[in-house]
Amino acid sequence: MEKVEVFIVGAGPSGLATAACLSKLSIPYIIAEREDCVVSLWNKHTYDRLKLHIAKEFCELPHMAYPTDSPTYLPKDQFLRYMEDYVKHFNISPKFNTTVESCMYNEVRKCWVVTTHNKVDGPTMYASKFLVVATGENSMGYVPEIVGLQSFPGETIHSSNYKSGNDYVGKSVLVVGCGNSGFEIAHDLAVHGANTSIIIRSPLHVMTKELIHLGMVLSTWHLPLKLIDLILMILAYILLGDLSKYGIVRPNIGPLTLKAKTGRSAIIDTGTTKLIKKGDIKVFGPISCIRGNLIEFADGNERYYDAIVFATGYKSTANIWLKNDMNMLNSDGIPKNDFPNHWKGANGLYSVGFARRGLAGIAHDANIVASDIHTNKEMPYFN
Repeated sequence: MEKVEVFIVGAGPSGLATAACLSKLSIPYIIAEREDCVVSLWNKHTYDRLKLHIAKEFCELPHMAYPTDSPTYLPKDQFLRYMEDYVKHFNISPKFNTTVESCMYNEVRKCWVVTTHNKVDGPTMYASKFLVVATGENSMGYVPEIVGLQSFPGETIHSSNYKSGNDYVGKSVLVVGCGNSGFEIAHDLAVHGANTSIIIRSPLHVMTKELIHLGMVLSTWHLPLKLIDLILMILAYILLGDLSKYGIVRPNIGPLTLKAKTGRSAIIDTGTTKLIKKGDIKVFGPISCIRGNLIEFADGNERYYDAIVFATGYKSTANIWLKNDMNMLNSDGIPKNDFPNHWKGANGLYSVGFARRGLAGIAHDANIVASDIHTNKEMPYFN
């Protein structure tokens, strides 16, 4: 059994940020990644047109700024280049193709026993004083159960496998899910010539990236959240108009308050609302059932589709391999405690990247976790 001070599970932004913060404090670690690259979600499971919706100054990982000549809103390729430079700068060497099969705290030995399996080396066991869960909230794509889905003869994919609307020219495509991914994919499909529909089941805020940036700047001025929300909603109405007539209803509470209370982000409009207003993207409510190519909606509407894209989000997989976390995570693999008390469990257990606060939240978590490990590094450990 190999001994290690800190074992980090996941080499996405959360794991890399944690590794960098530990390095700054000269704390040794091992970082395991199930894929063959860092930030695999961005490298392998994002669509081509993806950009950061938040200005770069709010998206930096600890101890390394973006290049001064990079745009305010980084496209996918430049963000990945930043992550590659980050890995080189901090000399981070993940153990790739390494699946963590179980992590269990041993009360006698006062350590976490981590069992991994590598495609080349096979199984390995580690004894770690500290364990950092850095797999994040987006470990596995989620597809809801829908009556008759198995009868649909066309293509059904999760948004993590969507690349470009080039593959759907002239086809009728239904996008299920109205988060930022759903809105962007619907826009991409429509501009590439697909007959596009999107399902919007719940109230949501639609903002521009400039409005969100304004809100984040105003937040640093310590203005009341309700006042900032009021300003943003008035400006959004001026810029985008009344969207309720198109099936987009605004929630009762403001966008920043909603984010703080529930983790649900506002939608950043990249041109989707314009296409909805023109009728190029049709909006429907919940699905009632699917009968072959025919999809029936709860309001009585029905349409035929060639493909369905499920932009229905992700779920955490931490509960699968974390065996006795002493109640840090709930049944969905998400911390039970809300921000800012979400990051620490018992017996040297930590989580990074579960605060639903994007890259800024990851930077916050990584810094505070590394600092706490440094403070507690003399805790008992078996010989």
